[in-house]
Amino acid sequence: MSTDPNAGRIPGMDDGTNASGISTTQVRQEPLDPTTYAELQEIAARYPQARSGLLPMLHLVQSVEGQVTARGIEACAEILGISAADVSGVATFYTMYKRRQVGDYHVGVCTNTLCAIMGGDLIFERLKDHLDIGNDETTDDANDQRSVTLEHIECNAACDYAPVMTVNWEFMDNMTPETATALVDDLRSGVEVHSTRGPRVVTWREAERVIAGFPDGLADEGPSAGPASLVGLNIARERGWVAPTVQEAAEAYQGADKAEGETASDKAEGSHEAEEVESDAKVEESGAEAKHEDNPANPGGDDK
Repeated sequence: MSTDPNAGRIPGMDDGTNASGISTTQVRQEPLDPTTYAELQEIAARYPQARSGLLPMLHLVQSVEGQVTARGIEACAEILGISAADVSGVATFYTMYKRRQVGDYHVGVCTNTLCAIMGGDLIFERLKDHLDIGNDETTDDANDQRSVTLEHIECNAACDYAPVMTVNWEFMDNMTPETATALVDDLRSGVEVHSTRGPRVVTWREAERVIAGFPDGLADEGPSAGPASLVGLNIARERGWVAPTVQEAAEAYQGADKAEGETASDKAEGSHEAEEVESDAKVEESGAEAKHEDNPANPGGDDK
């Protein structure tokens, strides 16, 4: 019997190291519980091709395990009839799949170009100092505080609210270093937090279960859009602009298609004419139409 204290632990997953891969060749863990396995099967059954369910299946694994684990990979592979390497390839490609334990809340700070210059970089640095952790690290849960995982993230398609943060993928808009530190303090102390454009914030594992396709009933809670996103709509209403009907759109499309066809035809016709002119010019340059030097009455190229 092995006396190695790390036996059965997966580098980069169970030990908190920065190992880059998810190993499925180490000592196997106990299989997933029957309820989770049945829900993974339920997800796979939603799709005409079961393999299409792999992404939500991995989110379900995270909702139970707190990360993508070796036994979660094995379960997905077994249900889908693919190799563990195939599943691991997907799990290590997308950044929303985590190889280390995530805290009670995943806090993301957008540091892409616009958010960065609007204050995202400063917010991220302030939070690292405030929480005393680095990127992709998690606070401890001492003193009955909730744990927070901090990560700088790429564009969240919310540039109109820059700088933007997320908590378990829910938007927190127009943030500042001060509001950011207050936010993580509230999360850690258990104060109920609401997204700027969405519902109240649940734990990361609960959010992962929703992403896997198991609704929590909060989808319609809170606003779904803010003023900056609705500027164009409001202008259209003020000016009486309306979207075309399906029939009008179809007619416009057909008209544009016909016009494009005529234009293409004109271009083709013009192209043929241009080719003829160019061909004549080349013949003239070659002297093929010139008279034979010894017999001016005989066209060039005639052997007679």
